[in-house]
Amino acid sequence: MGDRHEKGPITRKRRTTVSGAWGAGLKQANGNKNDSVGDATKAIHNGKVKEPKAPESPSASRKEKGKHECIYDRLSCHSVQESLLSSASGYSNYRGILNWCVVMLVLSNARLFLENLIKYGILVDPIQVVSLFLKDPYSWPAPCLVIVSNAFIMAALYTERRLSVGALSEGFGTFLHAANLSAILCFPAAVVLSVSSMTPVGAVFALGVYSVLFLKLYSYRDVNKWCREMRQAKARTLSRSQSCPSVPKSNGAAAHAQVSYPGNLTHRDLYYFVCVPTLCYELNFPRSPRIRKRFLLRRLFEMLFFMQLLVGLIQQWMVPTIQNSMKPFQDMDFSRMIERLLKLAVPNHLIWLIFFYWFFHSSMNFIAELMQFGDREFYRDWWNSETVTYFWANWNIPVHKWCIRHFYKPMLRRGVRKWPAQTAVFLLSAFFHEYLVSVPLKMFRLWAFMGMMAQIPLAWFVGRFLRGNYGNAAVWISLIIGQPIAVLMYVHDYYILHFQESSPGDPGQTIQIT
Repeated sequence: MGDRHEKGPITRKRRTTVSGAWGAGLKQANGNKNDSVGDATKAIHNGKVKEPKAPESPSASRKEKGKHECIYDRLSCHSVQESLLSSASGYSNYRGILNWCVVMLVLSNARLFLENLIKYGILVDPIQVVSLFLKDPYSWPAPCLVIVSNAFIMAALYTERRLSVGALSEGFGTFLHAANLSAILCFPAAVVLSVSSMTPVGAVFALGVYSVLFLKLYSYRDVNKWCREMRQAKARTLSRSQSCPSVPKSNGAAAHAQVSYPGNLTHRDLYYFVCVPTLCYELNFPRSPRIRKRFLLRRLFEMLFFMQLLVGLIQQWMVPTIQNSMKPFQDMDFSRMIERLLKLAVPNHLIWLIFFYWFFHSSMNFIAELMQFGDREFYRDWWNSETVTYFWANWNIPVHKWCIRHFYKPMLRRGVRKWPAQTAVFLLSAFFHEYLVSVPLKMFRLWAFMGMMAQIPLAWFVGRFLRGNYGNAAVWISLIIGQPIAVLMYVHDYYILHFQESSPGDPGQTIQIT
């Protein structure tokens, strides 16, 4: 009885029974192999030979694998890897940090806004905005200037019509276009400088319209000239005339009508080009299939909202800061000047960003949708600019396309080298910046011109010595700091010329400074 409770004999007895049955089967199969079977039985009893196992189930294997992994995790918790903020890690999802920056920006600007309200009260007055455009309610010089611009449009159209039939020589036609384009720039400037009822804001609006018209009609003249050259080249090789509008066929059915030269020389075609948001003329613009009313209403709402926001920020935030900056500039207190400059940089840059969205996205998309204009690439990712040249090539695509098509590439075809041609483009841009600032303010200080020309050495320095994020930071710093410097320079000079003897708290002075 005592042996039954001992583990060794019981186990041995059970194995004997199994091995005995297995041995009996072997005897019946092989007869004379008793010795070998006996040896096998002994080996089993001694533990030298393992019994065959049944196949394990998948759940059991998974449990066994999980058990081994758990043991491995206990033994090892480290591996070769880089920190997330290291460039070698390849990590790029910084959405949380971006959200944090936005929250900090909102909080810091909210503090500044509350400080402004506590110090100055509410300065926003939409009624006073009207005085920015009109001094006399019975005198509207800026709208009248815009209406007169139709005369220059008609001059360009009828000059091209006469050239298309050979009534004018190319040389005389070029002279007429040059005279018309020169008048487009000189006539409004003379009116602004001579009419006392013209306000600075109204003058900027009128001169902006004439500047855009100058670029459009220059492109209109170039494209029609290229069409005449192509027609003359085809006339030498083809017997039939190429002057009639052609309608291409698609699988035996008439497709959309395509206009060819000189079928494009119509009032409808030219005024469509004048109205669409592009500076480069084409005979056949890409068109959208329909007008999306919801899209149009969203853009209209954005235009109205951001316009009110811009006016409010200028009156409430920028004007007091500019007024408080006059005394440090007069006393030449450099530490206070830098403090005023940095204080002005934040609202100025915020207003510039809002203006960019209002003009290049909301307004241009509204006009394009209304005119069913298909090309909506008005800007590219200038915010990722790592060089100054990339910024200027991508933040204003209509102007960039015009400069490349009608100014830069023609210079290269004439044998001008790349660097002088790029400098010439900056000179042209500097001229228009100064034209749109100095003429409305009726003073010539060349701050905008020098600011644009300073982009040339800055572009060389950033492109040569800064790369990647450092170059992008340099571009942002030039935008944030450079613009307030030019604003303070012009406002200071305008203040000295017009309001030096006025009291600082004069509301009329506030409106005129803006």
